[in-house]
Amino acid sequence: MIAIIQARMSSKRFKGKVLKKINDNTILDIIIKRIQMSQKVKKIIIATSKKKSDDKISNFCKKNKILCFRGSLNNVYQRYCDVVKKIRSKAFVRICADSPFIDPFLIDKLLKIFEKGKYDIVTNILERTYPKGQSIEIFKTKVFLGQQKKIKKMNDKEHVTTFFYRNRRKFKIKNVEMRRNYSKINFCVDYKKDLKFVSAVSKKLNILKKNKNSDLMNLIKVSKTIKH
Repeated sequence: MIAIIQARMSSKRFKGKVLKKINDNTILDIIIKRIQMSQKVKKIIIATSKKKSDDKISNFCKKNKILCFRGSLNNVYQRYCDVVKKIRSKAFVRICADSPFIDPFLIDKLLKIFEKGKYDIVTNILERTYPKGQSIEIFKTKVFLGQQKKIKKMNDKEHVTTFFYRNRRKFKIKNVEMRRNYSKINFCVDYKKDLKFVSAVSKKLNILKKNKNSDLMNLIKVSKTIKH
């Protein structure tokens, strides 16, 4: 299974955030290392744009020997299409580059569901109960590519998956939910204040070591002790 991380430097709310540091590691580096803890993901690809500002992301990938693909800045759906056509994988995991605490245990859980259920899409955001910053979407490549002629709105091209959720009855989708609703907790780095928050959480937990202390429930528990 491949995981595709979409990343860009030109975020409107917090420019350059993907290469900002949480303690000693950049956000992008942490996400990659967290995904590498997955037992099922065998290849990671960074999907960024051809914009000059994203040369920094390309250089980061070269330095760290991570596969990098460059495509459209605003048509992110097309960027994904171009990546999966090149890689020729039957399915892929979609992760955003503002989620430093993405849970490898959760990735594997959703992948098991995807493999057993023969779904078109397995997600945990169609009806959100997981914290923000734990968004995982798994797509069957054939289904994803099959919508190219139908996806015409710029909003759908930019946000990639909105078309699929709006037309959910046309696809076999499984939404994975938590027993309790933790959707108000935010582990996503959208603003500078979020960077301070995740840095504080990271100082209390070793998030780069795969053990029970770094799993989602412990992240939630520690987050409640820190003012955000």
